[in-house]
Amino acid sequence: MESFFLEYGNLLLRWLHVIAAIAWIGESIHFVMLDLSLRPPKSAHDKQLGIDGELWAVHGGGFYHHQKYLTTPPKLPDDLHWAFWKAYTTWLSGFGLFILLYLLRADIYLVNPASPWEWARQMDGQQAGLLAVLFLIVGYNVYSRLCRLISPTVNHDGWLSLAVGIMMIIVAWLSVQIFPGRAAFLITGALMATCMSANVFFWIIPGQRRMVKALKTGGTPNPLDGAWGKQRSVHNTYFTLPVIFLMLSNHYAFTYTNAYAWVIMVLFIFSGALIRQYFVLRHTGKNDLRFPLAGIILLAVIGWLAAPSADSGAQAMINPAAEQVTVARVHGIVQARCTECHSAKPTQPGFAAAPAGILLDTEQQIVQHASQVKEAVASQYMPLANLTQMTPEERALIARWDGRPD
Repeated sequence: MESFFLEYGNLLLRWLHVIAAIAWIGESIHFVMLDLSLRPPKSAHDKQLGIDGELWAVHGGGFYHHQKYLTTPPKLPDDLHWAFWKAYTTWLSGFGLFILLYLLRADIYLVNPASPWEWARQMDGQQAGLLAVLFLIVGYNVYSRLCRLISPTVNHDGWLSLAVGIMMIIVAWLSVQIFPGRAAFLITGALMATCMSANVFFWIIPGQRRMVKALKTGGTPNPLDGAWGKQRSVHNTYFTLPVIFLMLSNHYAFTYTNAYAWVIMVLFIFSGALIRQYFVLRHTGKNDLRFPLAGIILLAVIGWLAAPSADSGAQAMINPAAEQVTVARVHGIVQARCTECHSAKPTQPGFAAAPAGILLDTEQQIVQHASQVKEAVASQYMPLANLTQMTPEERALIARWDGRPD
């Protein structure tokens, strides 16, 4: 029953996380579109009121007139709309999932036996979990310090963007060296999501509260509060598409089990940012196809890097001295090494159902998932942390199997 409740908790938290993320990202993208689509007001009266820009739109059978005040509006209503709980709910539910799926099983999911660094290979689950949490805390503080040092008055955002890009390259490389590939991709995405939520919590909302307080008390808002909030909001919009990919990456083992995993991660991050730049420019009336083209080129490079070598499978299969591998022999290995988890009735503690719904109890099921089995075993991603002690000889035998029934 404990495994079932953990699985059910996973379902509920994941559902909440996705709902909150959709609401947050949707609202964020809407306000970016709105801000960039504003045009100077045509009415002289509106200009006298301090209106900086306006947008007329039609949606859902109605017409909308958006206006943005550059200075103090003539009236500030009590029911002013604030946008922050969606961001907080997304991060809190995401961290809850991280606790449930990774920190509670850190010895399996966060310890990297293939790390090039001995100290990382020798960590226990508690140490790996603590390091993962520190990764998020230290990562955000480095990012925030870069913002304050390089562009404190929002006048060097180009250099700041370059610095943040270099930081993400370092983060991607470090995470892959320390943690297993699947966890490394997720932790990098979690770091970016932490920066996004912390931007809202520490910068955007506090600055807006100070501005509102100044307006209500007859004071003059500090223009830097608005500038800092805008700066962090812009960062958030470029983080959005990369974070979505990194959160989905656990479904695609060819990305994080690849020898170039950290390069693939970096290229996906930059590709997402470039594609987002295209839409940002579209809101201003520009149709600059260079950015999506550059993003597509990076995606093509990823496909080239991630594609399996045509020779690797052939070398494993072409061996005159090797006998033909039957599905029955593969079934024997899978039963001994894989069905503790990948079974209709898992026996591995903490698993109420087979991961990703992949059942390997029968020969027919193994044939059905042949390509996934061969890829996961060849990359040494499975069995997780090699808990069942699959041998190199067993991996080589599965690699020679042609994936067909006898």
